[in-house]
Amino acid sequence: MNALSDIVEILKELKPELADKYHVSSIGLFGSIVRDDFTVNSDVDIIVDFSRPVGVEFIDLANLIEDRIGKPVDLVSKNGVKPRYYQEIATEIVYV
Repeated sequence: MNALSDIVEILKELKPELADKYHVSSIGLFGSIVRDDFTVNSDVDIIVDFSRPVGVEFIDLANLIEDRIGKPVDLVSKNGVKPRYYQEIATEIVYV
């Protein structure tokens, strides 16, 4: 397995918990992990969408994902990404 498929599998296993506890409606990977320039020093870029507004749970969510995948995570909310930047990453997002 490679880093991308390993992380996809972990996120698939986590998805029901993320939906139930953190109201995550979608989760995807982007950045170096999907572009094949991921290194041991890379963080994992993850974009999430929520079924309802969240507050400090966002930090708990990031920490949970980091703990499970064992890599630093750069977690962003789809609603929090500027449209210009979202257009740049939208083509490379791998949804889980």
